[in-house]
Amino acid sequence: MASTRFNQPDQRKVASSPRPKGRENAKDTLCRNVLIYGHCRYEDQGCAFNHDPNKTLSPPSDMTTKKALSVDSPAFTPATLSVPGKTSAISSQAANAAPFTPRGLASGTTTPIPQIETEPATFNPAQIKEFTPQQTYDVSTNLNANGTAIDTQMPYDPFSMSTVADAMPSAPYNPYLQDNTAMPSNGAAYYQAQPSYAAPAQPLQYHLYAPIGPHREDLTPYQRTVHDFFISNELREELQKKSEATRQVMPTAGLPRLDREKFHSLVPLDTNNNKSAAVFGFPSWVYKAQKEDGKYYVLRRLEGFRLSNAGAIAKIKEWKHVYNGGVVSVVNAFTTQAFGDSSLIFVYNYHPMSKTLAEYHFAPTNRYGHRAPANEQVLWSYVVQIASAIKAVHGNHLAVRCLDASKVILTEKNRVRLSACAVLDVVQFEANRPMQELQQEDFLLFGRLMLSLASNNPHIITAKISVDGLLRAYTPDFRSAISWLLTPAHIPGSKNITDFLASISSHLVTSYDMVLHAEDALRTDLYRELENGRLVRLLTKLDFINERPEYEGDMKWSEYGERYILKLFRDYVFHAIDAETRRPKLDLGHVLVCLNKLDAGTNEQIRLDSQDGVSSIIVTYKELKKQAILAFADLEKRAGAKGGRY
Repeated sequence: MASTRFNQPDQRKVASSPRPKGRENAKDTLCRNVLIYGHCRYEDQGCAFNHDPNKTLSPPSDMTTKKALSVDSPAFTPATLSVPGKTSAISSQAANAAPFTPRGLASGTTTPIPQIETEPATFNPAQIKEFTPQQTYDVSTNLNANGTAIDTQMPYDPFSMSTVADAMPSAPYNPYLQDNTAMPSNGAAYYQAQPSYAAPAQPLQYHLYAPIGPHREDLTPYQRTVHDFFISNELREELQKKSEATRQVMPTAGLPRLDREKFHSLVPLDTNNNKSAAVFGFPSWVYKAQKEDGKYYVLRRLEGFRLSNAGAIAKIKEWKHVYNGGVVSVVNAFTTQAFGDSSLIFVYNYHPMSKTLAEYHFAPTNRYGHRAPANEQVLWSYVVQIASAIKAVHGNHLAVRCLDASKVILTEKNRVRLSACAVLDVVQFEANRPMQELQQEDFLLFGRLMLSLASNNPHIITAKISVDGLLRAYTPDFRSAISWLLTPAHIPGSKNITDFLASISSHLVTSYDMVLHAEDALRTDLYRELENGRLVRLLTKLDFINERPEYEGDMKWSEYGERYILKLFRDYVFHAIDAETRRPKLDLGHVLVCLNKLDAGTNEQIRLDSQDGVSSIIVTYKELKKQAILAFADLEKRAGAKGGRY
């Protein structure tokens, strides 16, 4: 094994015999392996140095002025070991050092060792500390193939997959099976088992609904893609999620049925499970329920409330007259013992997937536990909608009385509604406070709500300091509006919501314009669905006409009758085959174009081929439409009174 070459001479200095200057003096130089180890393993392999320590060496002619090397000379002793009485400090690892190998033997030939021109610092082996094994090292520990020890004392191996394999189910879980009880019993499944009559455990895979084609904004009207004929993906996904949330059931929730009021299938809507009586004075819970008429409602339950005055429930009748887009309509109120206590239930219209302003604006969204303050344009939209709702309530001689961020819900994008109206009118009925005083209090609650949203702080302590801080991020108009709401009216005067709306009239126009744009977008999607409905009706008529085996004996319905061209048209639209590859053509654009031309009855001619390719018919869409109308009219006559109305 060849020794490693060190290019830095100060790291390798071995005290030995003088190095010969050339190859001719190598035979007179005692091999350093003999000096160190007592023998040289390369003696019989061509080592050019002397291996007999007893051989008398004659000094060379060029070293007459130098001290000759003699075997009788004293042994070399390092300077640090020259003190008598001290033991050697050479490390015990020197015995295991790699033997010296001449450079010439590495390649099969001997080469002289180059002469070192400068004398570096003396190499001192005593300065190397001897290796001391740790107390936990066990020399009897078995080593594996790559030299690493198997630690049997380690309680957990981070690279072991045994625990992961135990937690994984033995068979893949199919979320689309009706029977979800055959699931792993080790608790590894994410979705809990549900009875067969419950809703599917797996949520709908909305991302699987891919668009038909790419959507481009720079297309001209005659370049419309198939994707433009259908509802947008964002709106479709949102509506499907709301539909799923509406039909969601929880059979294992343990909630009772309200048979007297005909409510069943209660589902809790509270995201937190904490009892809070800060707003109403009683712990409140919110449920979604279905009535026997098939409609869905929201039940707000006040736990532990005992009705002492029957006239309090009569206040609900007055709230039924409030009809405003910013107020969740109040349906009814009643008391019940079905929950095991005396509870007061308020019934409201249901808006699926709604969030409170507290959940939407005060929930942390970044890693620091904070959420960015709301945009001023969004806050102005809230101000306009809530002011409109207050105007409708005050116009019916009522007061909102509940404008907390946890009781104002966000039903759509920037669409807010007051969701807890009429509760305090029933709960605090006996207080009998003047309506004028309650309406003036609505302005203060309104201002505190908007100030908390603007400052991103649900707990406002000093309103004046918070209003002054609004100048940093909001315009003076917004600050003036909040200040007007928080400033009490001078007695005996009072505030009016109409005056407030007049002061923010410019923002009313902006908000109204945004509503018009949103309405235009929804109407565009509605127009698309209107066209789709027309094509579905036409397609249904064709399916009623084609393939009627009960009329095989009738000449009009036979393969050679008047209805035969409708069957060929069906094959032309849905059973088209590529002429070159002979593969089926799945072109939705072709289907939509053909159905629209049929519905319009154009004079364009098309060639209809039979499936066997023997016969061909050239016909116009106008003739096809005429035959479709006659055939469907014939079916309606044959159906008579038993047929359903199309």
